[in-house]
Amino acid sequence: PQSNKFTVKMKVIALFIALVVSAQAFSPSVSNSRSSTALNESLFTRIAKMDLWAPVKDSNDYGARSKKKVGLGSLSGKSYIPDGLNKSQYESLRKQEAAKKAANYDRNVKKAGKFLDYTLFYKQRGTDTGSDWKKSVTLGHRMAKTKYDWQGSSD
Repeated sequence: PQSNKFTVKMKVIALFIALVVSAQAFSPSVSNSRSSTALNESLFTRIAKMDLWAPVKDSNDYGARSKKKVGLGSLSGKSYIPDGLNKSQYESLRKQEAAKKAANYDRNVKKAGKFLDYTLFYKQRGTDTGSDWKKSVTLGHRMAKTKYDWQGSSD
């Protein structure tokens, strides 16, 4: 009976110590150092301030495609080749299409940054001095040139 009480007492003490230790494991640690009152940047702010284009600043500018290492892939034995063409014919066709695409891109790059100053157009139209432009057929608009003569035949 005496040893039974002792065993129960030891178990209760062990349980109490286990509870205290586990409670300490989940409680916040108290540090003696002073915490800073300065606000730290949030994760979003740090990411937003990153300069993702830092290595090559002009890599995303209009016309930068010529500076990039982008080329036409070569055809292998497993590549798709349309019916009616052999490999060499299809390669030459792809090269022609790539050259046409590059020429079109270069043509558009040359036009980049050129624009009509609206103030100059406004003055040339005469809007600043009178309203004669309002009486014209086009109401002062410039009409685009078309490929065809839409006026009809003058027979």
